[in-house]
Amino acid sequence: MDQESDSPAGSAAPLPWYARPAARSWTCAPTPSDARDFHASLPGYARTPLHDLPSLAADLKVGRVFVKDESERLGLPAFKALGASWAIHRVLARRANAGAADGAGHPLTLIAATDGNHGRAVARMAGQLGQRAHVFVPDGVHAVAVDAIRGEGAEVTEVAGSYDLAVRRAADAAAAPDAVLIQDTAWDGYEEVPSLIVEGYATLFTEIDAQLAETGVASPSLVAVPVGVGALAHAAVTHYRGRPADGPVGAAAPALLSVEPVAAACALASLRAGRLTSVPTGMTAMAGLNCGTPSSLGWPALRDGLDAAVAVTDAASAAAVRDLADLGVSSGPCGAAPLAGARAALTGEGAAERRAALGISPTSTVVLLSTEGAAANPGLREEATDERVQR
Repeated sequence: MDQESDSPAGSAAPLPWYARPAARSWTCAPTPSDARDFHASLPGYARTPLHDLPSLAADLKVGRVFVKDESERLGLPAFKALGASWAIHRVLARRANAGAADGAGHPLTLIAATDGNHGRAVARMAGQLGQRAHVFVPDGVHAVAVDAIRGEGAEVTEVAGSYDLAVRRAADAAAAPDAVLIQDTAWDGYEEVPSLIVEGYATLFTEIDAQLAETGVASPSLVAVPVGVGALAHAAVTHYRGRPADGPVGAAAPALLSVEPVAAACALASLRAGRLTSVPTGMTAMAGLNCGTPSSLGWPALRDGLDAAVAVTDAASAAAVRDLADLGVSSGPCGAAPLAGARAALTGEGAAERRAALGISPTSTVVLLSTEGAAANPGLREEATDERVQR
């Protein structure tokens, strides 16, 4: 039975929460494995760390907590290079196969809209492959992050408006000759590249499988995923709900928890409504999650495969940033959101009901995806410690 709550009984503050325990019985086709071999062939590829943090396990009242640390992925301070590199590789390969008759030998302009990390990853790959990049950036992205995109050699257009508006501007620009849109959100008629980006993210989860197995853990009990447009969450659902064909034999399906800022909780709103829903976005230090509409490509998987969704405040994310830093894990506001979300779900008033919905016990294993390091948005490190909601 679906559960929705804005305020646990007796609580002074509402908890934006949705749960659907039946999600663990839903299955889908497994993720194609081509991307993991491609990533392994890239210069500088290495598995990112999976930190075993007993103090967080005690905090969350579970057996073990692991944090997947994406603060250094292929030379960038966030996981986004996995999706961008695979999608661009496939786009360029297809263009090369088309031959010179359609001008395939000319450099492309790779176009993207971004809240920070995706655009920088597209720009980095474009530079490495001799292509151009043009990145559209909405309001709310810190100047340091914008400068980092320019530092990769990209043309940057700053859009006076939301992320959704920046996506529309990028899509319009991609209609130009020798331009192609490399976007991680989908809509009707634009699904191939976002599908490739989701495939690229699967490498992260195959790494987690291997790393957990090395510690004697067959499968996590809960995986907490930060959500912007939902591409990473889509990859998580496909990976864990695509089992057992593509996972450890005998491994139980984990619960999957999406975490968003309260200022931009489009997945939570969509799950509650039972349909793809857009929300107006506010101001948040979690700039990379400040998206108002889930990807249409990922929405069916999120609807059917997510066990729960929670929205967290900037103050909760800032506290998680500080706590992870104290434990030696570099994490930005978006990367720390899963710890904030796990705390909201597993502790505090009403936690017993939420833990039951997620199937969590004192012996459970929790995996938190820290998707960016502090260097992804360095100007936000101090701002995120302020309890005011900021942009």
